[in-house]
Amino acid sequence: MNESYFLSLLIFSPLIGIILLAFMPKNQEKGIKLLGFLATLLPLAFAIYAYASFDRTVAGNQFVEYYEWITFGAEAMGYGLPVAYEVGLNGLGMVLILLTAIVSTLAAIASIHIKKEWKGYFMLFLLLEIGMLGVFAAQNLFLFFLFFELTLIPMFFLIGKWGYVDREKAANSFLIYNGLGSAVMLIAFVAIFVRTGTLNIEALTMMMGMLGPEHDSFKWGVLIALLVAFGVKLPIFPLHSWMLRVHVQAPPAIVMLHSGILLKIGAYGLIRFGLGIFPEQVKALAVLLAILGVFNLIYGAYLAIIQTDLKMVLAYSSISHMGIVLIGIAALNEAGVQGAIFQTVSHGLISALLFFLVSVFYERTGTSQIDKLGGLARSMPIASGFLLTGAMASLGLPGMSGFISEFLAFLGLFNQFPIIAAVGTLGIILTAVYLLRATLNVTFGPTKDEWMDLNDIRPIEMVPVLILIGFIVLIGVIPSVLAEPLQVTLQIILSGIGG
Repeated sequence: MNESYFLSLLIFSPLIGIILLAFMPKNQEKGIKLLGFLATLLPLAFAIYAYASFDRTVAGNQFVEYYEWITFGAEAMGYGLPVAYEVGLNGLGMVLILLTAIVSTLAAIASIHIKKEWKGYFMLFLLLEIGMLGVFAAQNLFLFFLFFELTLIPMFFLIGKWGYVDREKAANSFLIYNGLGSAVMLIAFVAIFVRTGTLNIEALTMMMGMLGPEHDSFKWGVLIALLVAFGVKLPIFPLHSWMLRVHVQAPPAIVMLHSGILLKIGAYGLIRFGLGIFPEQVKALAVLLAILGVFNLIYGAYLAIIQTDLKMVLAYSSISHMGIVLIGIAALNEAGVQGAIFQTVSHGLISALLFFLVSVFYERTGTSQIDKLGGLARSMPIASGFLLTGAMASLGLPGMSGFISEFLAFLGLFNQFPIIAAVGTLGIILTAVYLLRATLNVTFGPTKDEWMDLNDIRPIEMVPVLILIGFIVLIGVIPSVLAEPLQVTLQIILSGIGG
């Protein structure tokens, strides 16, 4: 395959589905859902090819494309500032592109539960996928920002149009918080462009390391702005309240994408731009990041224990697990940073699995309130078994991806800040408490009369469940499938921070 345009084909291939859907009659539910699903298979095939042909020994970006695009200022007068269309993949981008393609395809299957206006739904769904793929492939800040903004528009409508009772409030909250985060990010990117004359990520990585102490205030200002912008997306306490509304009110397939992929843009930004471009400043903030990570972990876990809605349990669980990403970053060593990346991928798979299973129960019962459920293992034994499996993966059962990511992140933190790490282990204990409490209350105990004759999980619904569990176990048993593509990228990051 000609690699000169391969990555652009991967990113924009969902456009084919959008164009074909535009010509579909809007009342053909089965045809639209089938086409929407098939449209996700092309980027998935490209992503699998990219992973299979990715050279694990190459230090630079692969599948690189560079085209002259926009020039700000008067180039003829000698002061034009060029911005190019440039995409490529390093190890981190590669694994996140593959994760995005996998979860998008499985979320398209989960969209069988969408009840109305399927044509508009899938067109927005595929537009969202383009934005997510582009974010992880962009090699300059301008292109990254464009793709980042592209994810906000379809998400707003997917939440507000196809969500549950308070969907408008959730959509507005999403837009306000993420819009403010985007504004802060844009200010930071403009400041970088004005000061350096480039937005290329690799060039900025070298240039920032060469700037003298007189530029330290500039570096600190930009880094703090990026911490706020990506802290909203991750999210970091106290910038998290919007995410709770989204996870409860958005349709389950969209929550799979939001929790599984979109939150990971925050982790990607902190690692790629924070550690990559401002390593010295991040090193100075390591203690603060470690404390924030432990607080996220314990705060999310504690509040998850007292929730009565299964969706809220999983929403606070996401906040808690994103604390582990911060913990790994704060460790500033190989084990910690690798653990942060592993947690980013692992949580993407596990959260997608759990939110899909919640949608399966919700479709049968019409509720996600824990006290209204109970005893579902009698009428839905297979689905209940899968829910327990997902809970075990989330709490870090050995042999699953959650274990290896948490182990590495805490190993790294214990080497740097043993007291903070020891406090953080309380969060691991609380995780087991809230997950087992929620799972056992839903699946065991006396079965209510109205739940006696529920249909168990259907074969079509088992497809995403089995695939997600397969990847979770694969990473847990053979972590090298994830570690190998990351190794060179990880060494480059560590060399920048002296780790």
